[in-house]
Amino acid sequence: MADRGVIDPVPEPVAKQGGGAGSFLAKATGVVILLVLAVLLALLGVQRYVADRLTPDPTTIASASLQGLREQNRLSAFAARYVAVVTSRQSQLGFSTEKTLIMPGSVRYEVDLGKLTERDVAWDAATKTLSVRLPAVEVDGPQVDLAATREYGSGGVLTTFTDAESRLDAANRRAGQAELLRQAREPTTMRLAKDATRRAVERSFALPLRAAGLDAKVQVRFADDPTTTDERWDVSRSLAEVLGNRQ
Repeated sequence: MADRGVIDPVPEPVAKQGGGAGSFLAKATGVVILLVLAVLLALLGVQRYVADRLTPDPTTIASASLQGLREQNRLSAFAARYVAVVTSRQSQLGFSTEKTLIMPGSVRYEVDLGKLTERDVAWDAATKTLSVRLPAVEVDGPQVDLAATREYGSGGVLTTFTDAESRLDAANRRAGQAELLRQAREPTTMRLAKDATRRAVERSFALPLRAAGLDAKVQVRFADDPTTTDERWDVSRSLAEVLGNRQ
């Protein structure tokens, strides 16, 4: 009898050897990419940290400038000289006499920096503006120039037999000092004194900021200045607030 045909079993497909290597390479490539990303992120973090450390902090610089100003105690950036001419009269027993006093004197315009606090200095990061609020300008004096003082009088019986002359002298001295102060407090002179003081304080804050490479503006106003509609003080952060948040 003829043998029946035997059907040989079909061998199962054998996985190609190359598939394992490709999977390994893909995984290795993914790991390398992750490592590269991690290194880049680490470098960016380091750069940001270094930049934060090396970038000058305007509030720190302003705080140091503030401390330097306060150590001066009082700032006098403007002085002026005036001349008062006053006349006093005395009448008694039907007699009269008068004396005229020419009194030169000088005054200084000062700001009490001891009253300046960190709440009076504010930094606006949006506009890069440092705002400083100073105490009101004070008039110191007058310092009378006694050597240049001159007196003129009519004399008479009252100056001979009464104390009218001493009373006239005292009245003239009081009136002369009052006149010197009146001239010193004239609006035009006070404006000049404020402008000079403002420039001095602006330089004291601006120079250290510029030396640190910061392009910042410094605006100085006085406590007794009228407020304006574009006042930005309320949206700025004072040094006290900024430095307090760091503690």
